[in-house]
Amino acid sequence: MNLKLHRIIKLEGKIVLKSGLHIGAGNESMHIGGTDSPVIKHPHTFEPYIPGSSLKGKTRSLLELESGLVPHAGNDGGLVSLKTWKSLDSNKELQKKAEGILKIFGCSGSDAQEGSPFGPTRVSFADCSLDNEWKKMATENGWGYTEEKSENRIDRIKGVAEHPRQIERVPTGTKFHFVLTFKILDDGEEALFEKVIKGLKLLEMDALGGSGSRGYGRIKFEDLKLNGEDYKTKFESTQAIG
Repeated sequence: MNLKLHRIIKLEGKIVLKSGLHIGAGNESMHIGGTDSPVIKHPHTFEPYIPGSSLKGKTRSLLELESGLVPHAGNDGGLVSLKTWKSLDSNKELQKKAEGILKIFGCSGSDAQEGSPFGPTRVSFADCSLDNEWKKMATENGWGYTEEKSENRIDRIKGVAEHPRQIERVPTGTKFHFVLTFKILDDGEEALFEKVIKGLKLLEMDALGGSGSRGYGRIKFEDLKLNGEDYKTKFESTQAIG
């Protein structure tokens, strides 16, 4: 492989929450009267944001599921690795899919010890801060950046609610500024970028963050621009499956 940086593709736009979003802050301390599970916030502004790692991880996970590679990942927790790629030597179609995943998202820490034959990670997801226009509108209307949702467990025998807890969420309608970049390092890698777009479409159909099966984390990408040009029509026509 003759790696050379040919160009960098930039995709940016907005992420709009279609339901409350919870990406946890990993709070280990208990506060009397406080929220049991707070969302992650910027340490200086205390505004919620979406970590690029959350977007990258979920997009990768969905593309691995869509590719049919997960059953071949063995004991690596379902994560496609160099070991997965090597084990598929007799199945060139699946091996090619595994190669694409590793080029796009990179190799795991254990793989890094061997060195990747595919070069550096192609895609980079930036942390998504609150969209400036939406933040201005929220300030004018007195909207909060987060909400607390009460949850509990129902005892089916007794018919009573148990273990009440307060979950912090970013409310429906909140908008974040979204940016990703993609390095083209070899001929034909535009097809890998199209794979990332499929992953974003899958993410719209699934959920981001915690408690997705309970309705949290539904999102939509809006006002997308590819290298400064409108990308809405192309994105909406992309098939997520198949």
